[in-house]
Amino acid sequence: MTSIVVVTAGTSVPSSSRMLGERLGEATVAALVASGVPAEVTHLELRTLAVDLAQHLATRVPGGRLREAFDAVCAADGVIAVTPVFNGSYSGLFKLFFDALDEAAMAGRPVLLGATGGTGRHSLMIDHAMLPLFFYLKALVAPHPVFAATKDWGAAGGKLDRRITTAADEFAKLVLAAAPHKQGDDFEVTDFTDLLGG
Repeated sequence: MTSIVVVTAGTSVPSSSRMLGERLGEATVAALVASGVPAEVTHLELRTLAVDLAQHLATRVPGGRLREAFDAVCAADGVIAVTPVFNGSYSGLFKLFFDALDEAAMAGRPVLLGATGGTGRHSLMIDHAMLPLFFYLKALVAPHPVFAATKDWGAAGGKLDRRITTAADEFAKLVLAAAPHKQGDDFEVTDFTDLLGG
């Protein structure tokens, strides 16, 4: 079964970042199922891991819940990463999680970016802050990120629905096209016949 992990960095309850993450996850599963591929979604709310992340920052030893979150991301076929806009960038909690995650964990992994903010002016944060971070991590970034401003929710949500569907469809194609991820062993020896293509 295809595994999608949604990482959200909203700090309020309810959180617009969590709501956007849920909608993107549901739309991605629908797109994968429409392609004949069963899928499941796991949600990681970084708000609930804030203390664990701070302890990891000080000790460099992840606690049990944080290790489970890292393992979920490393086992995922695709990651949906959503953050609120804080001071023109992603939240500190969002950055702390991806700083703490093994740097190689995102390499070659399909990622769909999402962000929430008060007005559409904040949407440039995806291009100016999130994209450079995930390019550095060597992730396969989906071509249509989704930004949701306050006015996008509620009665005027039709345009947001279309953006979510478009982004999820493209992300699902990227997930299907990407090779399955396998956490490698640095000391694993590759068979010589495999190297020769035999």
